[in-house]
Amino acid sequence: MSPIIEATNLSHAYGSFQALTLTDFSLEAGQVAVIEGPNGSGKSTFLLCLSGLLRPTTGQIKIDGFDIFTQDQPAHRALAFVPDVPRFYIELTAWEHLRFLALAHGAQAGFEARAEKLLKAFGLWEARDLFPHLFSRGMSLKLGVLFALIRPFKVLLLDEPTSAMDAESSELLRQHLQALRQEGAAILLSTHDPDIKQGLADHVYRIEKGCLTSV
Repeated sequence: MSPIIEATNLSHAYGSFQALTLTDFSLEAGQVAVIEGPNGSGKSTFLLCLSGLLRPTTGQIKIDGFDIFTQDQPAHRALAFVPDVPRFYIELTAWEHLRFLALAHGAQAGFEARAEKLLKAFGLWEARDLFPHLFSRGMSLKLGVLFALIRPFKVLLLDEPTSAMDAESSELLRQHLQALRQEGAAILLSTHDPDIKQGLADHVYRIEKGCLTSV
């Protein structure tokens, strides 16, 4: 089976600092990979490069067969990325954010029922009409996850998604990721949480000083 996400000869340097050494990486549909490593080891740089938000110093990245920089529109249609610090539009409520993303990705059919179910499951229903830049860290992380779950994708990248979540929300996320995996999504997440990978990860990687190795 061909990889649904593939990086070849990927590296990134911030000036003279080598944040990510030369790396090859791939995942097939229905596979889950977890990245572990200390803070500052290169996890976020790696995920930012794979997402297309940070242009690597070297290498090529393909999502669903499309180059993420030269064929960015079809590549990004297949890709959802949840950063460790989600960004929000200051003028949109949580509900309006979800509606905007659903419309942008052609997922408006059944939106209200899906959005209500997700918001209630993650404990955000009562905050749906609030502006998310006022949310707590944990609430912001949960809403960032919902930004991905409200739309279709083939590849999901998550950077420390449970770092400020309560245990119940973390377990709920793990269950959602398991279901997405069974539906054929390829998932890559960085985490310090040993429970999130339990029974979920097909591959575990460790990154230290920008060097990614299989565990």
